[in-house]
Amino acid sequence: MQRFSNQMILDGRKIADEILLRIRERVDKEKLSLKLSVVLVGDNKVSLSYISQKKESCIKAGVDFNLFQFNGDISQDDLKKEIEEINKKSSGVIIQLPLPSSLKSQEVLNMIPKEKDIDILSEDRLGKYYAGDFYFLPPVVGAVAHVISKEKISIKDKYIVLVGSGKLVGKPLSIWLMAEGATISVLNKGTKDLESFIKKADIIISGAGSSNLIKGEMIKDGVIAIDAGSSIEVSRVSGDFENKTVAKKASLFLPVPGGIGPITTACLIDNLIKLNELYGN
Repeated sequence: MQRFSNQMILDGRKIADEILLRIRERVDKEKLSLKLSVVLVGDNKVSLSYISQKKESCIKAGVDFNLFQFNGDISQDDLKKEIEEINKKSSGVIIQLPLPSSLKSQEVLNMIPKEKDIDILSEDRLGKYYAGDFYFLPPVVGAVAHVISKEKISIKDKYIVLVGSGKLVGKPLSIWLMAEGATISVLNKGTKDLESFIKKADIIISGAGSSNLIKGEMIKDGVIAIDAGSSIEVSRVSGDFENKTVAKKASLFLPVPGGIGPITTACLIDNLIKLNELYGN
C-alpha cells in the first residue's frame, strides 16, 4: 500500500495473497484435492498472460492447475466433446475468453455445468445471479465487494459511475451495486459528455478496456477509483485510468497493473472452494 497525504494506492497483489493464504490454510486443514482446468482455444498472448496469473494463484492456494489448449480452428462439436471429458476430471473449469469468432461463445460457456462454473458465465449461473442469488459472485464483483468491505467503504450514500457495460465487469457489477442500494450510472467510452458524469462521481469503476480513457483532470478530489479495464499498449498492459494523474487526486486507487486484477483471480479460486462446499467436487 502506498499513501501520499490523503491518497492511497492499494496493493492488489498483497490483498490477493491474503485471500489465497486463507484458502491454502483451509485446503491443507481439510485435505482438499481440487483441480482447476482452463480451456484455451488458439494462442492469444494476452490470454496466455492471464492464464499464467491463474496458475500462479492456484499454486499459492494449493490447487492443482491444468491447461487444455486447442487449435484455433477446432469445431464447436469437437470442442464440446473435449470439454465434456475435462468436466469429468475437474473441480472447476474456465473457458478463457475471447474465443475465436468461428465459435459460439455463450454456447461454449454453457458447456460448463453449474457445479464447475467458477467464472459465473454460463446461462445457468448467470440466471441465478441476475435473479438476486449472490452466494456466488462473478470474480470481479467479488473483488470489488472484498475491497469495499476491507476498506469499510459505504456505498449507499455514494454516486457510483461504471464505465463499460460488458458481461465481465459493468453488467454484473451494476446488478450487485443496485442490490446493495447504490446510486449508479452505467456509461460507455462513447457516452456523450462522459466527463460530466465522471466529474460528479464519488466512486468510479472502469472496465472499458480503453487505455488512459480517464485522466486526473476529469475526476474530483477524493474520488475512489477502481480500474478493471486492460488493454495492450506497446507490449505492456495498460488500464482505463491514467495512473500518474489519477493517483494524485484519488483518495483510494486500484490501478492496472497490480490492483483489482490479482484480487479478481483470488476470488475466482474462492468460488472453487464454495463450489466444493456445495457439490463436493
